[in-house]
Amino acid sequence: SLLSVKKDVEEPDDRMTQFKKKAKELRILDAKTAQNLSIFLGSFRLPYEEIRDIVLQVDEERLSEALIQNLIKNLPEQKELSNLAELKNEYEELCESEQFGIVMSSVKMLRPRLNGILFKLTFEEQVNNIRPDIMNVTFACEEVKKSGGFSMLLELVLLVGNYMNSGSRNAQTFGYNVSFLCKLRDTKSTDQNTTLLHFLAEKCEEKYPEVLKFPDELEHVDSASKVSAQILKASLDTMERHIQRLENDIQNFPKTDDKQDKFHSREQYEKLSTMHKNMQKLYESLGSYFAFDPHTVSIEDFFGDLANFRNLFMVAMRENHKKREMEEKIKRAKLAKEKAEREKLERQQKKKQLIDMNKEGDETGVMDSLMEALQSGAAFRDRRKRTPRNGKTAYTCTSSCFTFHIAFK
Repeated sequence: SLLSVKKDVEEPDDRMTQFKKKAKELRILDAKTAQNLSIFLGSFRLPYEEIRDIVLQVDEERLSEALIQNLIKNLPEQKELSNLAELKNEYEELCESEQFGIVMSSVKMLRPRLNGILFKLTFEEQVNNIRPDIMNVTFACEEVKKSGGFSMLLELVLLVGNYMNSGSRNAQTFGYNVSFLCKLRDTKSTDQNTTLLHFLAEKCEEKYPEVLKFPDELEHVDSASKVSAQILKASLDTMERHIQRLENDIQNFPKTDDKQDKFHSREQYEKLSTMHKNMQKLYESLGSYFAFDPHTVSIEDFFGDLANFRNLFMVAMRENHKKREMEEKIKRAKLAKEKAEREKLERQQKKKQLIDMNKEGDETGVMDSLMEALQSGAAFRDRRKRTPRNGKTAYTCTSSCFTFHIAFK
């Protein structure tokens, strides 16, 4: 039909127009860069000016790590952006990748800015990964130095050690390495049934209960023992390099009257850096206090030994309690057995007395024995006959002196 022919004629023209639109020659960018930019723009589907304003304003509500990473990855080099900026009067004649390049070229020092923004976006995560480690070590340093219970325990260990070493070349030692605390469990009694650590824990419970507070006073040593000082320092060094590069970039930023330009730096890093320096000073102070070299004894090793000893001490206390409970249980069982044997013997003696009642003897004594037998029921258990009459039960007790006949309904 005529309509069909007309449609066939128009369609090639439309396809040719679209082809010509897509077939705009690249002026500055190479084909691969242009293709990557086109893929990026198709993924985010934002107007070019909006992407530029997000970067200029550092709009945290619209910024995303993925957006900035893709921009860093796909953007042309600064030289290419500068060349594209010279073609802004031919904007409509350019392909979309180069049009986007022209829009973004208006942002001064674009790539350093993007690197800074990416650092800002990931900075919170880095801080949240580093800050807990710094805080745990800081708290642990303060706890170890302030714990009265731990200080007293160290004195007791030194006292016991010097007593045990009296007469040897190690007598009257002035101090010992903290790592020695974990070896207290290796020193055993002659019967191999208890260790020096169990002995100390028992004596602390008996005479020095304030020492037992030290596991609670050293709350953070376990967390501090899991902090790798090497990894922590490497993370901070990396962060410091990023900050330094960012500061250098900022110094090179040209002054601008653009009110939208809201780029800032060094928001939380100074606080984090100060916290880390304070942590290092506290650990060095701890080295002086406990007479070890903080540069050769790592944070992991020092607090690892303390955390291990803390756990061993608590285990020793629990084992002491369990041992005492077992001893009490055995003692109660022994007393119960002795009581049962005593009662059995008493019953046997009473039974013998009843048998002896048939023999001649003092009637007063016989009467007393009989009354006791009646009260305890022993007489009924030994000499009773059931003679049901008229629905009644009769019990007869006979002795050499008296005969009782008691009837119950």
